Amino acid sequence: MNIICNDNYDYDKKLERLYLASQSPRRRELMANAGLQFEIIPPDENVEDERKPYETPSQYVCRLAIQKARNVAGKIECGRIIACDTVACCGEKLLGKPIDKNDARRMLKFLRGKKHYVISGLCLLAKKNNKLEQLDIAAEQTELVMQQITDEDIESYLDGNSWIGKAGAFGYQDNNSWIKIINGSESNVVGLPLERLQELLTHVTK
Repeated sequence: MNIICNDNYDYDKKLERLYLASQSPRRRELMANAGLQFEIIPPDENVEDERKPYETPSQYVCRLAIQKARNVAGKIECGRIIACDTVACCGEKLLGKPIDKNDARRMLKFLRGKKHYVISGLCLLAKKNNKLEQLDIAAEQTELVMQQITDEDIESYLDGNSWIGKAGAFGYQDNNSWIKIINGSESNVVGLPLERLQELLTHVTK
């Protein structure tokens, strides 16, 4: 069942419908707090795949965002679809969502004391009368640093389960004092670069 956000949405305006191709509660909250009216249609689980050997981190997340958007586009007739994919990147190493607690521990120990980046690929796809009208794609990068936290700090964070479902095994929104943004979008670290999204929405509606 699709989740409707904002009961005042006018569904007679089919071409203005906005769909979020994600089940992420953080992306849903960011969009709702930004005042956007939207419906959630999650992409199929098999849409995501591994990074190709030739892909940069930005190319990788942009490709996944496009795949998610196209997958959801096959489920609607008209509307605009927002899809996003986010990874943490430190050097040549990409850190997606941890598969379990041990994986999360490994990621946090790898990141502590280091500068790293959170990179999101953002796709906005417009569909009209079962035809793809426009596809816009952008990448957003935020630079962060994780302080040299102790093993005890890591275990305390892991025990709270806040690492689940988060790229790099941490959430900036968890208000951890050991994560600092050096440069870039805060909402991007949470999971959806709102500033860049607004640019794409403005572009599509012109």
